[in-house]
Amino acid sequence: MNLYKREKYLKKIRPFYSEEDLIKVITGVRRCGKSSLMETICDELKQTMDVKDEQIIYIDLDSRKNRNIKTADALEALIDSQTTSQEKIYLFIDEIQNVDSFEEVINGYRTDGGYSIFITGSNSYLLSGELSTKLTGRYIEFELYTLSFDEYLEMKKFYNKDINPNTIVELNNYILEGGFPRTVQFDDLQVKRTYTESVVREIFEKDIRKRVKIKNREAFESVEHFIINNFGATTSISGLQESLEKNGMKISRATLSNYIKILVDAKILYECSRFDMKSKKSLSGEKKYYVSDLSFFFSLNTDNKINYGPVLENIVYFYAKSHDYSISVGRIGKLECDFILRDHKMNYAYVQVAYTIALSKKTEDREYKSLESIRDNYPKYVMTTDYLLQNRNGIKHVNLIDFIISNSKF
Repeated sequence: MNLYKREKYLKKIRPFYSEEDLIKVITGVRRCGKSSLMETICDELKQTMDVKDEQIIYIDLDSRKNRNIKTADALEALIDSQTTSQEKIYLFIDEIQNVDSFEEVINGYRTDGGYSIFITGSNSYLLSGELSTKLTGRYIEFELYTLSFDEYLEMKKFYNKDINPNTIVELNNYILEGGFPRTVQFDDLQVKRTYTESVVREIFEKDIRKRVKIKNREAFESVEHFIINNFGATTSISGLQESLEKNGMKISRATLSNYIKILVDAKILYECSRFDMKSKKSLSGEKKYYVSDLSFFFSLNTDNKINYGPVLENIVYFYAKSHDYSISVGRIGKLECDFILRDHKMNYAYVQVAYTIALSKKTEDREYKSLESIRDNYPKYVMTTDYLLQNRNGIKHVNLIDFIISNSKF
């Protein structure tokens, strides 16, 4: 099967294809496409760098044939048994967190040389503890997300799926279906939802239950559902605790904080801290949480009602993340800026997101007001689905759909 090339990630990794001293670590929520990305890299090595088949070792630790590879010694024996070339070996290991104490083995092959190593993992435990301490400065992480809207359209085209010429219709399809690459292969929305629900169960069983002890699964799932149902809302532990108690759930702050950390570590949720632009300090305790894929929200709810405010924020948040922007939520006095973005060159951009500002002068004023109160000269954007655009005071009003489809930078 031909694989869709996720170019925005491949171009980040290509400069490191042959580097032996840096382990390439590809992370991301389960089923976001890490395995396919590594397979694409294998194809590129053979097609553009004349790497021979015997120079590539690909080990999928989720595969049934590798179900007994659970220890460092077993992993080392497997790698050695497949090393038949005297030339540089390109070693790919998928879902490496399935092996206990894999860090010493991987570091050993890196230290000995002759191997360019690529590994994947589906949760933050991969980069905690042993790996981060033993391999400090010896690995580089590439975080992969589910399909952004531009990738969703490109992938549908690649696999000859019908694409509605009205991009608003396709945006709604994307919102309801989500961005897991495998769902593009299905044509029926309910089948897509069933697949997503299976991914949620798989994450709980493989990335949560096996890693951490959850004494009260019902309480954990209630917290999970509550936060996912309120993604994009400003949240504090105390406020969340109070809301849960109003819904009849008694839970300690410590347990609540731990449950949220588990969801973040499993890459179901991503947290976005708030930043006070007057004091230039982060606001402790106040955060927004975004879901790694919108299908998580719809798979947990029975209706298809779309609250476009947080949904479009979620889309812009992960689009910016896929382009390596650091992101925070800005507060300017009593006003809020949806996103403060910073790139690797320390350039900033400010972004407000709304479905439309065309129907109400009050809405227009609200979206522009926080940006107008920012006194520096970095770019400022109001992103909507409007096609009648209205720039104001040097602030750029852009169509969110066109901006993403054209793969624009802030």
